[in-house]
Amino acid sequence: MELADQVAKRATCDRGKAGAVIVKDRHILTTGYVGSAPGDDHCDDVGHLMQNVIDETGYKSKHCVRTIHAEENAILQAAKVGISLEGATLYCKMTPCYRCARMICRVGINKVVARKRYHADQLSRNLFKKAKVKLEVWDNRIEKYKNQ
Repeated sequence: MELADQVAKRATCDRGKAGAVIVKDRHILTTGYVGSAPGDDHCDDVGHLMQNVIDETGYKSKHCVRTIHAEENAILQAAKVGISLEGATLYCKMTPCYRCARMICRVGINKVVARKRYHADQLSRNLFKKAKVKLEVWDNRIEKYKNQ
């Protein structure tokens, strides 16, 4: 988890400042941090690209859609260089969002270790349970960040 914290320092969106590390058999496979796609502007340089989202319960939240999540970036890096993530463990700052959870299940990651909970993590938690992805959350409090 300390390595995920170090990787997060490279993040280019000050809202999330998250990092992710994927390991298997005690070997680091890939890392990822919150940042824009290659060639796109960075939030820290030009500001956020915010969208308002209302979930199925009516909960309203704001999301920056300029950046790729740390979990996504770690998975995409593995795809780019041809590393299988089957049976791996992902370490991250908070419970992955639903979009990231679907990718985690699809690539065969079988364990996720998160420091805290994400405020909209119920769909992810349900999916992990169905897909038999073990979720370990160290601190059951919800991660707080700017413009949540």
